[in-house]
Amino acid sequence: MPRKSTPPRRVPRAVRAAASPVPVANQETNDPQFAETQPTQDPVQFHVKHGSDTGAYTILDSERGKIPPLTFPVVTGTEEPVLTLAQALGNHGNEAINKIEAAGQIVFHSVGDTGNTKGPTDQNLVADKLIADFDEAQDKDVPSFFYHLGDVVYSFGEAQYYYDQFYDPYRDYHAPIFAVPGNHDGMVSPLDKTAKPLSAFLNNFCAAGQPFHRTPEAGGLPRTAQIQPGVYFTLEAPFVRILGLYSNCLEDPGIISDQNDEQFKQLGRAQVNFLTAALERVKNEDFTGAVIIAVHHPPYVAQTATQVAGKHLGSPLMLEDIDAACTTAGVWPHAVLSGHAHNYQRFTRVQDGRETPFIVCGNGGHAVSKLTKKGMAALRTPAPQLAYSTGYNSVTLENYDDQDFGYLRVIVNAQQLRIEYHPAADGEDAKTPDDSVTVDLTSHKLVHFEAA
Repeated sequence: MPRKSTPPRRVPRAVRAAASPVPVANQETNDPQFAETQPTQDPVQFHVKHGSDTGAYTILDSERGKIPPLTFPVVTGTEEPVLTLAQALGNHGNEAINKIEAAGQIVFHSVGDTGNTKGPTDQNLVADKLIADFDEAQDKDVPSFFYHLGDVVYSFGEAQYYYDQFYDPYRDYHAPIFAVPGNHDGMVSPLDKTAKPLSAFLNNFCAAGQPFHRTPEAGGLPRTAQIQPGVYFTLEAPFVRILGLYSNCLEDPGIISDQNDEQFKQLGRAQVNFLTAALERVKNEDFTGAVIIAVHHPPYVAQTATQVAGKHLGSPLMLEDIDAACTTAGVWPHAVLSGHAHNYQRFTRVQDGRETPFIVCGNGGHAVSKLTKKGMAALRTPAPQLAYSTGYNSVTLENYDDQDFGYLRVIVNAQQLRIEYHPAADGEDAKTPDDSVTVDLTSHKLVHFEAA
């Protein structure tokens, strides 16, 4: 959201100490609220010590492969639930949208896997650099929102950890935050017999139809609950539509439908129907902006000639559902964004003349995961991904970072979509990305970026 004035820069982290959270009941506000009015101190420790999850994971690991995906709330009354950026900005939404359109571009952030169970340090590294992006020479370069790619809170999305893992790290973030849930947001601990899947996520992100309000999890901080219509939805903003999907609670793979398989019947076809409807509306309305699909589990992860690199797998059945919806609608995304794997990976899929970036950015604060281990050869890019390539498409790993925390900065104008990767290790004053890719919106080809 274009700022009214340049937000004050944060003071050095070394002199900060966290204030104590003040839990309150749901508290209505006249309008959405985002950041503190003045820069506030980063925490140096969590207020709620994260309990051990060893017992829960011992049970889960022993039942790996036997635990089914869990049900999720289906949005009723429409196949395509939609939230506009103007609605999320409240009374000043139309004014903000007019400014973005006049500037000729929109900028936003994206990353997943931000929650940390050990302490706030790693999250702060990323959050401080995100917030530094509000200090720009031109208003058009200021981010309008943050789109979270899932795994907001570890390990089981518990409400008691929302303050430390979500509200406190982004207390100085001056714009709305949207999210699709990750597997950790949706799964429940086998030791907690009363827990309900997605409960805290729904309370803090899916408050559509309610007045703007703060939740108890915010602990007295200003940010109000987001008003998403569900865990899958279209976010409409100038120059861009983001189609968000919930890929459920399995560690691997991601799944968005029943796959016409009896064991997954509880998932139904709602998300495939949503995606198809959203893409068909793109065509019917002749929308010429960027179309991005956001989903926590990545369709692709890096592979060597002999094995999967890293700890996580790709999700081929989920990708089949996505491709089927695109084929039915006759509309294909300009990019697919995911998290889950705790690193940065950028792929290019070439299919029917389209060059589509598939980007994994799951190094937002939880734990960076190496793609190779002792005894494995280092990955050199570009690396053709033969396991994913077929007679009608090819997939190439173009770049990766498995050393640093970081995030995506996305710029969209009327002609192009540019996705930048910024490692937190570069520091708050660095404005040059370590990797980037640009897509021409008309041709779906990768091109050189031309600023608006």
